Amino acid sequence: MKEIFLALLITNAFIPATAQTISRVNLAADGNISLIIGLDEDVFLYLTKDGNLSKWGFDKYAASGVENYRDAVVNYEGRTEYYTDNDDAALRGKVKYIGKTMVTWYASYDNDAQRGKIKSIGNINFDYYQGYENEAFRGNIKNIGQKGVTWYSSFDNKAIKGKLKSLGATNFTWYTSLDDVATSGKIKSIGAASFTWYSSFDRSEYRGSMKSGAPAQYVNGIKYIIRN
Repeated sequence: MKEIFLALLITNAFIPATAQTISRVNLAADGNISLIIGLDEDVFLYLTKDGNLSKWGFDKYAASGVENYRDAVVNYEGRTEYYTDNDDAALRGKVKYIGKTMVTWYASYDNDAQRGKIKSIGNINFDYYQGYENEAFRGNIKNIGQKGVTWYSSFDNKAIKGKLKSLGATNFTWYTSLDDVATSGKIKSIGAASFTWYSSFDRSEYRGSMKSGAPAQYVNGIKYIIRN
């Protein structure tokens, strides 16, 4: 009986620890990203590259397996709690619980690069590049749990500086300003997946649009969506 009870405790402890995942990353040609964290109950949180929460909610398409390319979410009707006016000034009004998942934030006494940003979502912890680091990525996400995140610096080509360079074991390359003007700044590869784009020499209606490669790619367990 003791063994059964212990097994149940271990199982219940394990479930919430695996509920939070990096579900998807949206990549735009201008270098902006949306990092989408999936919770249970088909709730998704959209984070910017500097760790702010742009939106969150219930994805009504998730259960059907339909890809939510428009990133449409609706109000979550489950348990929701917010930090109150009695909490630290940097936390007030921010979401604290979504279902059984706790969300924490860096407080007003933390440094400028962290203050008011996401600190943890369930078991996933976030860290950020500090104010003394390169200007192209200071304040951006540095670690997501065990996954390190790097960004191209201000010393790199002007078309790629500040853009995502690696996420965990996945590397990213981008077309630079030395490439055709219609492709400059666009994604070139995500891990082993490569992309080509119609150039300025192609018909006007095709220029700058994707020529080869799929706009949705699974790489190292994460789905990447390419935004033109």
